[in-house]
Amino acid sequence: MTTRYAHGLVIGKFYPPHAGHLALVRHALARCERVTVQVLASSAESVPGALRAAWLRDELPTAHVVHGLDDAPVDYDDPAAWDAHVAVMRRLLAASARDEVPVDAVVTSDAYGADLAHRFGAAWLRVDPGRTQTPVSGTAVRADPEGHWWALPAAVRAWFVRRVVVIGAESTGTTTLAQDLTAHYGLPSVPEFGREWTALREGGLAAPWHTAEFDLVAREQARLEDDAARRTPRALVVADTDVLATAVWHERYVGTRSATVEALADARTPDLYLLTGDEIPFVQDGLRDGEHVRHAMQDRFRELLEQRRAAGGPPWVELRGSRAERLAAAVALVDALVATPRAMSAPLPERGGDVHGAVFGEVTAPTRATLTG
Repeated sequence: MTTRYAHGLVIGKFYPPHAGHLALVRHALARCERVTVQVLASSAESVPGALRAAWLRDELPTAHVVHGLDDAPVDYDDPAAWDAHVAVMRRLLAASARDEVPVDAVVTSDAYGADLAHRFGAAWLRVDPGRTQTPVSGTAVRADPEGHWWALPAAVRAWFVRRVVVIGAESTGTTTLAQDLTAHYGLPSVPEFGREWTALREGGLAAPWHTAEFDLVAREQARLEDDAARRTPRALVVADTDVLATAVWHERYVGTRSATVEALADARTPDLYLLTGDEIPFVQDGLRDGEHVRHAMQDRFRELLEQRRAAGGPPWVELRGSRAERLAAAVALVDALVATPRAMSAPLPERGGDVHGAVFGEVTAPTRATLTG
């Protein structure tokens, strides 16, 4: 008969969470009445522990996920270092009313679990030693996230995604370029919600506009982009406009700037803006303002994009020429962008412990890689 435990403990950096971590926690959930997962982050790491904990909660709603700062040195041969790490774990347990039941099972993949279980007076449940069932590690993911896309939860994928926004005044070819790029890379579409809303709203383009409408358009545009980032088959999303463009159109139709739309735009910085040129002929499709404002609107886009770039924001490039020329230029820029994964700083280095796995740090040798690294 399989023994069940009252309270299982899973610890790690989860930097970032991946399929190996999820398998480990799910095994713990199957064997324990309750499971506490501790995300032990260090100040050397660039992704906050709170965000990693949120990612885990998204995937593991029945586990109790907490996070804490652990800057103790990583030395498996130093009892004082072990004491410092375990003290952090005990403080996290004591801070949670749910964890009044003592830990009676420590669930790990690597050999450090024996020492950790002994320190808690608990049983050691070892899962997938050597990580043969789920061959992935945090080190490998950080080096090549797209190569390990299969192993990443949707929220983690969305964090790694490089976001490219095609932007521009009316009838400058933004939708054409966005669709061409989406087809070229095999990505989910991120359409322009403002255009759909214009067709749906009572009175169409001619009726007076209100700030609340632009708040709606901005939120929906952001949602469409975030949804695509969770579903994309690779670390890239191309959007046909974004919240910054919504802010520009608020200026145009309401006559003032919108603090709420601009605040959302400030919180959503893409990796690259592609501004489509206004040298091509204007085409009226029934939903456009008209050629008389196109060049002025284009100048406003240039002004805002340059202001943001100068303040440390994303780069932007204005693309002109034929459809094929624009696509070729855009592909060259996007290829260069996605060639470098989104950066994560290295975790604390480790020392000692030839037989231990990486509980607090990261390792690169296959024999010492860990599910919780």
